[in-house]
Amino acid sequence: MLWLPVLLTLAAQDPRNITAGSLIPDEGYSDQPYIVKADDGAWVVVITTGPGREGAGGQHVVTRRSLDRGKTWSQPVDVEPSDGPEASYAVMLKVPSGRLYVFYNHNTDNVRQVIADKPAFKDGFCRRVDSLGHFVFKYSDDHGRSWSARRYDIPMRDFEIDRRNPYQGKLKFFWNVGRAFIHRNAGYVPLHKVGGFGEGFFTSSEGALLRSLNILTERDPDKIAWQTLPEGETGLRTPPGGGPVAEEQSFTPLSDGSLFVVYRTIDGHSVYSYSRDDGRTWDAPRYMTFADGRLMKHPRAANFVWRCNNGNYLYWFHNHGGRFIREHPRRRSIAYEDRNPVWLSGGVEADSPAGKIIRWSEPEIALYDDDPFIRMSYPDLVEEDGRYYLTETQKDLARTHEIARPLLEGLWNPGRGATREGLVLEAAAPFTSPPALPPLPVFVKRGTGGDYGHEDLRAGVSFDLIVQGVAAEPGRILLSNRTPEGRGFVLHTVPGGALELIVNDGRTENRWSSDPGTLRPGSRQHITAIVDGGPKIIRFIVDGRVQDGGEARQFGWGRFSPALRDVEGSRELKVGPGVDHVRIYNRALRTAEAIAAFRAP
Repeated sequence: MLWLPVLLTLAAQDPRNITAGSLIPDEGYSDQPYIVKADDGAWVVVITTGPGREGAGGQHVVTRRSLDRGKTWSQPVDVEPSDGPEASYAVMLKVPSGRLYVFYNHNTDNVRQVIADKPAFKDGFCRRVDSLGHFVFKYSDDHGRSWSARRYDIPMRDFEIDRRNPYQGKLKFFWNVGRAFIHRNAGYVPLHKVGGFGEGFFTSSEGALLRSLNILTERDPDKIAWQTLPEGETGLRTPPGGGPVAEEQSFTPLSDGSLFVVYRTIDGHSVYSYSRDDGRTWDAPRYMTFADGRLMKHPRAANFVWRCNNGNYLYWFHNHGGRFIREHPRRRSIAYEDRNPVWLSGGVEADSPAGKIIRWSEPEIALYDDDPFIRMSYPDLVEEDGRYYLTETQKDLARTHEIARPLLEGLWNPGRGATREGLVLEAAAPFTSPPALPPLPVFVKRGTGGDYGHEDLRAGVSFDLIVQGVAAEPGRILLSNRTPEGRGFVLHTVPGGALELIVNDGRTENRWSSDPGTLRPGSRQHITAIVDGGPKIIRFIVDGRVQDGGEARQFGWGRFSPALRDVEGSRELKVGPGVDHVRIYNRALRTAEAIAAFRAP
């Protein structure tokens, strides 16, 4: 048995908490903070902003510059003024000459209402008019310090979804998120076509790409030519049998010249596809999966993919959903909820008969807010000098965040072997006497401020076990330090072949269970139960797989009370039959660390 001293780090500031990031100034509303690095070294961010809420009058597009990696920003530069028609949802592209282009929606014709569905719109008209009109661009030849006075229209080919809208395509409904990109000497800009407005706002949608073969070299904006892809009458949709919403397509080129796209739906899962001919045609759409083929869960929220400088990929998503969204009677609307926390999955390329594909790792919590109703979304990724930064917005506050490099590297390569960092107890069978349990971290303590309130230490604890032949019937204890009055923790079996972790500080009790069918009697299994005091989440990782609720529940992870003070109980650790090996850590393990322990010899 190994007993290591506890290191109580007063890490009250968790870099994953979005309040630890650097603010990007705005006018009130703040959306889609996307960044390009200008040739003079500045970060140029474009934001849709305005004094009101999303879609309100005065919404317009501005840019700012930063010379210190997003810590401070210059005064805003209007791409469009706030007293003009709505200008919204901008993305940028830098071409080899250093010129910057910004592409955005513009309500050029100042349309004030459009036909919409009843009863979602009582009188049959939608008066939010920021997702229609003209798709336009301006350019900057001084690294984003100013933008061309004139805007330029981009023609869009009609699809079936346009012709079926109430105006037969003469007035188009659409918007844009994500990244414009360069691929095989052409510039590409994503576009999301909309069929109508009603419950959930957009009632149907599909993805398209605008491609220019000469934007990288042509200096005269009037001579830039555009194609609308894919070929044919329809854009990127859901798989057969899927819902009518397929939107916010995020594209990235692969090393062999293929294109990968991922996009949101109201089916409880995101969708992906590959193109092997520069976006003209696409493979049959499929729901996103992890490398082992398990479906990924995702609500109706932006989910973006980025190719990193090292040739690997990152995927931003929210890791819940499934049939609990797909089968909900109001799925168009409720699917917008629960964008907190943010999870990242790491992607690595692999070969297939058709070309390169991406295999996706088990996910890791990357960002969160203490308020579970906060919804962070519309991110961007910036790399500089080997460091990684994410942007995000809550729609009224936008920020930049540096993401810890070990977290990202673990997604791409978890390695093998159990970490020793934070290990406070390690013991193996036979347990002839109860192992002595050292003090465990304090989660919340009395503060030192003038009001003597509490201080959240954002601590954690992790239980890492190897079990053999644990019976699936309920009531069997695997680990426990509980006192007679119930203080401490217990990991025990519950109905359905699941495990449940209970934590109790004598004032509040919290519990979360693993997915049904977790236990496989007669099998050797590796189980990690993590209590993460940053986002206040309990989660299970079993045999190297992060549990997500499967078909049994929408969430595989659960929240615990921010009032939980500690998990202290008895100084003796009770270890139940079937536990071969146990490690206890005084911190929340990362996903990659749990996987590395599972892969250990």
